[in-house]
Amino acid sequence: MKFDTLVQATVAGVVASAVNAATADQWRSRSIYQVLTDRFARPDSSTTASCDTSLGQYCGGTWQGIIKQLDYIQNMGFTAIWISPVTYNIPDKTPYGYAWHGYWQQDLYKLNDHFGTADDLKALSKALHDRNMYLMVDVVVNHNGWNGASTTVDYSKFHPFNNAKYFHSFCPVDNYSNQTNVEDCWLGDSKVELPDLKTEDSAVADGYNTWIKQLVSNYSIDGLRIDTVKHVEMSFWKPFNSAAGVFCTGEVFSGDPSFTCNYQNSLDSVLNYPIYYQIIPFLNSTNGSPTALLNALKSVNSSCRDSSVLGTFTENHDVPRFASMTSDLSLAQNALAFTILSDGIPIVYAGQEQHYSGGGDPANREATWLSKYNRQSDLYNLVAAVNQVRNVAAFIDPKYLTYNIYPIYSDAHTIALRKGFDGKQVISIITNLGSSAPSTTLTLSGTSHGLPSGTVVVDILSCAQVTVSSDGSLAVPMQAGVPRVYFPVAAAVGHGICGIGTSETAAPSATNSKKSVGGLQRRGDRRRKVVKAGLAAAAAGAVGAVV
Repeated sequence: MKFDTLVQATVAGVVASAVNAATADQWRSRSIYQVLTDRFARPDSSTTASCDTSLGQYCGGTWQGIIKQLDYIQNMGFTAIWISPVTYNIPDKTPYGYAWHGYWQQDLYKLNDHFGTADDLKALSKALHDRNMYLMVDVVVNHNGWNGASTTVDYSKFHPFNNAKYFHSFCPVDNYSNQTNVEDCWLGDSKVELPDLKTEDSAVADGYNTWIKQLVSNYSIDGLRIDTVKHVEMSFWKPFNSAAGVFCTGEVFSGDPSFTCNYQNSLDSVLNYPIYYQIIPFLNSTNGSPTALLNALKSVNSSCRDSSVLGTFTENHDVPRFASMTSDLSLAQNALAFTILSDGIPIVYAGQEQHYSGGGDPANREATWLSKYNRQSDLYNLVAAVNQVRNVAAFIDPKYLTYNIYPIYSDAHTIALRKGFDGKQVISIITNLGSSAPSTTLTLSGTSHGLPSGTVVVDILSCAQVTVSSDGSLAVPMQAGVPRVYFPVAAAVGHGICGIGTSETAAPSATNSKKSVGGLQRRGDRRRKVVKAGLAAAAAGAVGAVV
């Protein structure tokens, strides 16, 4: 059966299952695009409306706006979106501006009407499911928000926890080596306090479990990203995850694999901060060393219960943009390639594909529409190409997703990684040499890449093909510090990768190829013509989308 015929035959079944409880097994194959609702898309489709991040104002993004830009997201190969919290927040202006981000909630059972109505949120969920995409919603359990000091809190303004008895007595979180202090004390400050819920109280725990079950059901939510997980006692999370009935990934803001991974014993997943804290110093400078990253990969795989469902990222709304550390486009390309091809569920933060360069909060919370949703940029097309090969690799071999990535080569500036096997593996070469790096050749041995001599592979970023030599070695031409991503041509046939197996096949020789990503602008248009279908598979299979 042809690939696109298989898609058409199975898509109806997959869409039907998407509105039911989505499990970790189903989410494993997804690729997530993170949006801050207020900053992604306006309902009027404006691409010129101003949005000064320093002012802390609502800029006008809505759920209907997201619906209108789903083509932009799906054409990059994403199969899920993560939106910011949907609940009612502090309504008035604080010294830090308005609660447009959604993390200062006051009423769990009321939506933030700046983003739309209940029908709008349901429409977003349906629009995603119609495209065989998943909806992940950010939720806050640890705290509520209050505009003012701890001594002025009016607990009657909160719902359903409208009494001081449901909250810990005030104390600031000021000792992160003391877990009791972290769990029981308040985040925030005297300008905007974040009253800390007494989640160990059965009334509070039961109230949260009832709420989350209803929220997921009412809006057909497929997964949850949970804020400030380490600020809530561990025993709370397993019943909450069970009550939600869908995949849950938690924010554990720590680079310690053993500490972070411990939370996966109570939640389906956690965000992979241990890898984040090592990939950034390796790639944000040509002086970075890969040693700590390689050690972290081993440590996470040994410490976490299931690294294949961790959330892998190099940007989000809580950390500085990668491009704020270095303007080198080649380094940004390597960061995105690693994000999507490493173990776990890749997460790309809106604007990363446009090389946004905001520093720490609030500068890193720019309006995506100001990029005019440019689909011709090198990074946009790189994301599409790398998502595509991940989706195809997972489609033709579901074991690809649970195969732990491992290094097959490393030197002071470059690592080569392998994921998959039996002629279906993806070989990625990640380097921090930067755009001024001279041309050179990297040789990978046959015992490392696992491909027999004579195997033809294609660099999915340039469409250049190379052949494994008679001695089993693979000669990799490196240029201008851009990443290489190789996939066997035999496995790529008919799946839209570089047009292989179609009348528009583009496969120049490696010696004649230009810079790996330099041709992605033209190739992006061609790829969208070659394949216009979403990958689909049965419940236990891989799910994806090819642009």
